Amino acid sequence: MTVTLNHTHSGLADAVAAILRCVTCEGRLEVRGEGLVCAGCCRKYPEINGVIRSVEEQQYAGSFGFQWQIHARTQLDSKESDRSEQSFRQRTGFEPEDLAGKLVLDVGCGMGRFADVATRWGAYVVGIDLSVAAEVAARNLAGRDATIFQADVFHLPFAPESFDFIYSIGVLHHTPDCEQAFKMLPRLLKPGGRIAIWLYSRYNAWYRMSDIYRKVTRRMPARVLYSLCYGVVPLYGIHQALKRIPLVGRPASGALAYMAPMSFHPDRIWRILDTFDWYSPWYQSKHTYEEVFRWFESCGLENLRVIAQPIAVQGQRPVLTELSDSDLSTSGSKKETSQCAG
Repeated sequence: MTVTLNHTHSGLADAVAAILRCVTCEGRLEVRGEGLVCAGCCRKYPEINGVIRSVEEQQYAGSFGFQWQIHARTQLDSKESDRSEQSFRQRTGFEPEDLAGKLVLDVGCGMGRFADVATRWGAYVVGIDLSVAAEVAARNLAGRDATIFQADVFHLPFAPESFDFIYSIGVLHHTPDCEQAFKMLPRLLKPGGRIAIWLYSRYNAWYRMSDIYRKVTRRMPARVLYSLCYGVVPLYGIHQALKRIPLVGRPASGALAYMAPMSFHPDRIWRILDTFDWYSPWYQSKHTYEEVFRWFESCGLENLRVIAQPIAVQGQRPVLTELSDSDLSTSGSKKETSQCAG
């Protein structure tokens, strides 16, 4: 088996090969046999099960590898549902015409739910995930314009100014330091490129009890916790019954929801999956627009936008100003600097 960077648009696949860098020495990576090899320090990056690996283990992301192997196709769109496409629009603000023909980075691609949308819109997607969910994404996106990496957001194998668009939906708040994880990304944008992230909100109090329970649930074996999450099926029925009781029913349902937070997704399987997703991660931070805007501004991003579903923010890397001939003769070329990593 050899590394398969080439899909439909060979030009974009060549662009992916050109931006690959060693996470150890930042040397160029070359395709050799069953993986990539750094031309500088000779570090190897094997391709296993369709995924290029720059990490050797899942670290704190094991629960995600578990859930996406079970629910490998649960959230993919179909003829009956376009939930993921609608969620992608609401959490990024991107439209099909934005991404068509562009090189796009999906940070925390999971089983490929949103990469599926972006590739259908005509983008070439580079997806990264710390967990073995990357293998599921590679299977789901087989034959699409996509290349999948198992990689750490704090040590990404890409050159600066590589991508036209970057998005991360519901992922960065599951890292040890959400702010620093975000600040690894703007430097990877091309001038004029756009980035959008969606994070858990700190404005509501619904999650407070779940955070207390998570001190225990995140230490449980994933399979045991997943089995317990089937309890949301009868609990959902209790909520529906309570809401039919005049006067006291809805307050009682609200109190129960506060004491036992759960997903209220109308789809039973999605409800179980979403509830597991709340209780299983090792890290789970919540954020406000004020702090997220500060992150964007500290990285020099501009044209900041609040997107439909909190906490969702989009920004743009400034386009480099073209120097006049006289400026070039006296000062040489201008190099953009950033307060962010890199």
